[in-house]
Amino acid sequence: MANTHLVVDGSNIATEGRTAPSLAQLDQAVRDFTSEHSFDNVVVVVDATFAHRIDVSEKEIYEEGVLAGELLTPPAGAVGRGDAFVLQIAERSGATILSNDSFQEFHATYEWLFSDGRLWGGKPVPGVGWVFVPRVPVRGPVSRRAVREKKRDDSPPASPTRSPAAKRAPSAPAQGRTKQTDSPKPSLKKAASARATAKDADASAPQTSPASRSRNKSATPINTPGSFLAFVTAHQIGATVSATVTDFSSHGAYLDVDGARCYVSLKSMGEPAPRSAKEILAMGEVRSFIVQGFDTPRRGIDLALADFEQLEVGSQSPKQSQESTDSRGRSKGSTKQPLLPKEPAEEAKVAVKKAAKKAPAKKAPAKKAPARKAPAKKAPARKR
Repeated sequence: MANTHLVVDGSNIATEGRTAPSLAQLDQAVRDFTSEHSFDNVVVVVDATFAHRIDVSEKEIYEEGVLAGELLTPPAGAVGRGDAFVLQIAERSGATILSNDSFQEFHATYEWLFSDGRLWGGKPVPGVGWVFVPRVPVRGPVSRRAVREKKRDDSPPASPTRSPAAKRAPSAPAQGRTKQTDSPKPSLKKAASARATAKDADASAPQTSPASRSRNKSATPINTPGSFLAFVTAHQIGATVSATVTDFSSHGAYLDVDGARCYVSLKSMGEPAPRSAKEILAMGEVRSFIVQGFDTPRRGIDLALADFEQLEVGSQSPKQSQESTDSRGRSKGSTKQPLLPKEPAEEAKVAVKKAAKKAPAKKAPAKKAPARKAPAKKAPARKR
């Protein structure tokens, strides 16, 4: 690789295997790579936030490198931030790129990324030093979407075609034949009835939230049924899992947990949320995450970094939702405190009062009037 140009993705190499970038690590990587391969010109590009994320002890060296032209930053407000700047320099100069990033969102624009020798990656190995290998960019969902959009934009608009019947001029009606009349239009009463029926059907249709409607647009399952069920069975919401960073997207990163594909969004990585997942995570990095939720229709799994998870109150995994009620139909996870038991005597009084209120008053049986005794007949006086 003699007499060529080299462009180094400085932010990516400086953060390899670390949570925060290191200027010393970046300098060592560039020195080791240029000692193995000779270049006429070396350009190191870092993003605009690089100076705010390195250690305080390295800021003076960073400013000296910027003034000397050894470090370059993209123009303020540049679209695509540092990645687009790196790729444009490499395209104009035919340079080799040193980066562990796959630049998935740019696969449709810079197809030369897949050419032999255009992309190299490296990792620091303990006790050995930096080891560099040629790479081929990893294709993922972001790459496939970018290629589809590029093909759609490049395809010419379809011109309207006319059917053969429409091209032929209508022939005049033959003499002696009765001209056919148009089919009768439906009456106003029938049209009004049809509109009312359609309106009632719309009203009776189940309403969906904007979030569910946006999910239905891309209903392609993320995981296979087996991998999703195995993850849900093994890990509940709020559990800690060890995940490997596989690729990045414009709004987060994709992770792998024992064969299950998971996702962590930018807002689940920090407060405030970073502008790019590459500022927090590195490709191939293994870190601990919190299970934040499940998207059962799409078999999706959402994770978050510790202290930044946003667990919904009462959120349950699909397995938990089947066992979350007791025999009386009440939620087992309810936080409502049971009432204190009443005293037995007080309970008895309350029960008597309730029974007295509910029980209908019984009418007392009418008292029968005592039978009047017939006056005793006087015995006739005996004659003497």
